[in-house]
Amino acid sequence: MQLLYSWFRSRPLVSDTLWAVLLFLLSLLESLAERSPGQVLLALALCTLVALRRRYPDFALWAGALLAFLQLGLAHNVYVSDMALLVLGYGAAAFGNKWTSRAALALGLVSGPLAFVAFSDAWIDKPSTMFFSVVASTPFVLSWVLGRFTSIRRAYYLELEDRAARLERERDAQAKVAVAAERARIARELHDVVAHNVSVMIVQADGASYVMDAAPDQAKEALGTIAATGRQALAEMRRLLGLLRSEETTGEYVPQPGVEQLPDLLEQVRSAGLPVDFSVEGDPRPLPRGVELTAYRIVQEALTNARKHGGPQASATVRMRFQDSDLAMVIEDDGRGASAELVTTGGEDGFGHGLIGMRERVGMVGGSLDAGPRVGGGFRIEAVLPLGSAR
Repeated sequence: MQLLYSWFRSRPLVSDTLWAVLLFLLSLLESLAERSPGQVLLALALCTLVALRRRYPDFALWAGALLAFLQLGLAHNVYVSDMALLVLGYGAAAFGNKWTSRAALALGLVSGPLAFVAFSDAWIDKPSTMFFSVVASTPFVLSWVLGRFTSIRRAYYLELEDRAARLERERDAQAKVAVAAERARIARELHDVVAHNVSVMIVQADGASYVMDAAPDQAKEALGTIAATGRQALAEMRRLLGLLRSEETTGEYVPQPGVEQLPDLLEQVRSAGLPVDFSVEGDPRPLPRGVELTAYRIVQEALTNARKHGGPQASATVRMRFQDSDLAMVIEDDGRGASAELVTTGGEDGFGHGLIGMRERVGMVGGSLDAGPRVGGGFRIEAVLPLGSAR
């Protein structure tokens, strides 16, 4: 039964036609009993309008009203086919425009008195007849009320469907934004891992090949550094790739680095041939996790750029100052520095995008970053990361 109901509900013209045919058969039996060909034609016209009431509600109402006035004018009696007028009033209220709906209500209110005027000559002399003439309009008014309720309910359902579709579009848009943000974050992490660790491995490999014959012990130490750096890079890359998998597998990877790992990072940089002076001012305290990762990545990227662009004789300085509400960081080197193209727009093949990544990281935690050539040569990066009040 549910399947049959759903089938007819999805095909309103079929269901309306079946009801119209049923009403016409009842009217046909009545007309055959009275032997009235005109009654058959009237029933056929009204039942046709019933079949078309959803598709053409305005036309169906006015055509039905015209047939009703014609029937009243010819002083015919009330027939079974006149039940179609109730259906047409309902259809006008449910599916017609605003003015057609109002017209259906007005016609329904005057239908009873007009019928009594047409079919009764003594209705004025009897107050009870006048009362019943008004009551006779009740079925038409109730049909209109039911149609109006159907119209309001349909509009409510359409609003719900539109709201659901709008929410679904907004959810898809938010999902796309979240995916884009996650991809950008993973790209920054991969850049930091690859740029730093691979550059260290290249420097150590070049040094090992240079001293392979003259100092085998130093070459062996450089190869050990390459192996340790490669394992560290591989572990971080596995962690980042784990973010692209299910949540159940992300816990297998090492946590993201923080300020506690800075001494290991500086030692790795020094072993790659870049002297680094590190100092901390103020009263150190625990940092928010996002700020801690941002500070580590800024130092990592700055020292990686110093090795790339500073030249063989460059040295670097890393200063961290804990203030009341923020962490100030200054990383500078005395090498050749980077070109203006790398500083402002990033060069080709990904060179220079580390500075862009640093600005994005600092912006995500609400801080500020200033990067540019240093007075007297070299390059300087100054970042301020908010921490909240120390109190």
